[in-house]
Amino acid sequence: MQRISTLGAAMALVLACAAIAVHADEAAQTVDTSSLPQLGAGWRDENPYSGNAKAIEIGSSAFNQNCARCHGLEAISGGIAPDLRRLDNDCVTLKDPAKKAACVKDDDQYFLTTIRHGRTRNGAVYMPPFEKVFSQEAMWAIKAYLESRREKPL
Repeated sequence: MQRISTLGAAMALVLACAAIAVHADEAAQTVDTSSLPQLGAGWRDENPYSGNAKAIEIGSSAFNQNCARCHGLEAISGGIAPDLRRLDNDCVTLKDPAKKAACVKDDDQYFLTTIRHGRTRNGAVYMPPFEKVFSQEAMWAIKAYLESRREKPL
C-alpha cells in the first residue's frame, strides 16, 4: 500500500511539473487596456485601479486567460502555485489605518515585483517574468481583480 501512495505522489509531481513546463512554452494572451486611464512610463507604487469596475473586468479576463493555469480559475489555487486571494491576508488584522495602508502598499510592491520579474529558485522558474509581455495597466488590472477576490475583505 505504501508503494501505491509513493507512486501516486510521484505521478502528481510529474503532472505539476508538466503543467508548469507547458505554461512556460505558451504565449501569453494579449490584454486590451485601452478603456482604462493610461499610466505612463513610470511604474506606480500602489494600484491606481483599486475598486475600478472596468479594471476588475479586464483583470478577470487577463487572469483567467494567463494566470489561472497555475493559480487556479477565479484565483482559487489548486495547489500548484500560491492562492492569490490570500495575498493581503496579513493586512486584514491591522487596526491602525496607517499601518494597514502601508501593508497594502507593500503587498502591491510584492505583487508588481513578482509579475514583472517572475520567481526562480535554484535555477528553476516558478513563475515567468511578464514585464515585456504585459503593460503596467494590465498588471494593475489583474491586481484590481485579485483584490475583488480577496479571501478576507480589508
